[in-house]
Formats: sequence, C-alpha cells, structure tokens
Amino acid sequence: MTASSRDRADGARPAALRRGELARLAGCNAETVRHYEKVRLLPAPPRDAANWRVYDQGHVARLRFILRARVLGFALDEIAELLALSESGGRSCAEAARLASRRLEDVRARIADLRRMEAALADTLALCAEGEARGCPIIDALRGQD
Repeated sequence: MTASSRDRADGARPAALRRGELARLAGCNAETVRHYEKVRLLPAPPRDAANWRVYDQGHVARLRFILRARVLGFALDEIAELLALSESGGRSCAEAARLASRRLEDVRARIADLRRMEAALADTLALCAEGEARGCPIIDALRGQD
C-alpha cells in the first residue's frame, strides 16, 4: 500500500499503528499479533519508508474478530472460514450457522465430559473423606486400582 493510497478522502492520513499499539487496542499481546500473522489470519501489513509494519483500524477490527472467535472456541481453520464469509459480499449466514452449530455440539460434549469428571472426582473424594479405604483412594484411582 502506498502512502497516497492510505490517504483518507478528507485529506487526513489514518493513524498508523505499530504492532504493540495494535495489540493494545485489540486487547492481546504483540506475540498474539505475530502468531496470527504467521498463520495468515491477519494479513501482513504494509511497511513505511523506514520498513516498519504499519497497521490500521482494519487490522484492529480483524484482530478483534479473531480474538472473539477464539474465545468462543473456534479453531483457526474455522476462523479463516468465518473471516472469508464476513468478507464475501453474500455473507452466508447459513454457512456461519453450520460452523457455530458444530462448535456448540463440541462445547456441549465437553460439558458432559466435565460433568462425568466432576462425578468421578466427587465419588473418589467421598471415599477419602469417609476413611473407608486403606491407603489413598485418589492415588489408587489414578493407578487404576479401584
């Protein structure tokens, strides 16, 4: 991107951001920015005359999108799909819904697994608290000695 192509319609130049500033505005750290550039979720920014990376508000918005998607548990390839959908003119809501439905199924499965783990741990701790077993029921359970 050339300097003239970055000029705004009103003649003012948009604020050029460095990586640290981008990270601060998006609510992450600079290494996170670097990582998303490396995996190509965040496009490589143009460079200024001094060869510094120059980010803009578009990078901020895209990084926030990526971070929110990660909080919801989307995998990097799913985020790439969602980004492509958000940038397409048609914005296929059906496709985004398919990805979100799949993520919701995974979340529900993890919750069910956590509930089973909770029950198993509670049962094991109850044995320990009751003092019924010789040795340590927690250690025995981890060894597979029920």
